[in-house]
Amino acid sequence: MMMKKNKKGLLTVISGFSGAGKGTIVKKLISEHNDYALSVSMTTRKPREGEVNGREYFFVNHEDFEKTIAEGGLIEHAQYCDNYYGTPKDYVFNMLDAGKNVILEIEINGALQIKKKFPESLLLFITPPSAEELKRRLVSRGTETMDVIEKRLSRAGEESEGIEAYDYIVVNDDLDKCVEDIQRIVEDAHLSPVRCKDFIEDIRNELKAFSKGEK
Repeated sequence: MMMKKNKKGLLTVISGFSGAGKGTIVKKLISEHNDYALSVSMTTRKPREGEVNGREYFFVNHEDFEKTIAEGGLIEHAQYCDNYYGTPKDYVFNMLDAGKNVILEIEINGALQIKKKFPESLLLFITPPSAEELKRRLVSRGTETMDVIEKRLSRAGEESEGIEAYDYIVVNDDLDKCVEDIQRIVEDAHLSPVRCKDFIEDIRNELKAFSKGEK
């Protein structure tokens, strides 16, 4: 039997400061590798220009979001800048069973919920090379007021206290290199013992058969 990548998909959480470039990284990763699927999150925030319901997010009101929580339809949820964000569970489980690495682009509270429920998940935190660069990116987007930007910077300071809970920190200074680093990390993670339970069990059974003279 040859050692091979875990056939089940890997639950991969990508978080990072707002403005770190998570969305761009995820789009490039998916466009260059066909073994990924992006989980579409549910949110109560308003769509930005060009965003489509069911593509970037499932946009719902607070009442519908809280109803989904009560019905157990989310594997994680959190509140961020006065809005709810959460991950619908059915799509995630179906894609993992199909062998896809499912990317959850979520913030730190949701990521910690995922790690607690699914210890085999992989947590990656994306950061720009400096706080100054982070502010520059937020301002240059031109999609939010300075009040919102200040809130996001304040939130980033809070999030920096929880980064050590992640498996890897990835600096987004060069987009191509950042995507290559993530792909390499995910490939290596498939071979870790906690994520190769099926392989380990198979080889144990074969060794037992050998010892009993059955093979």
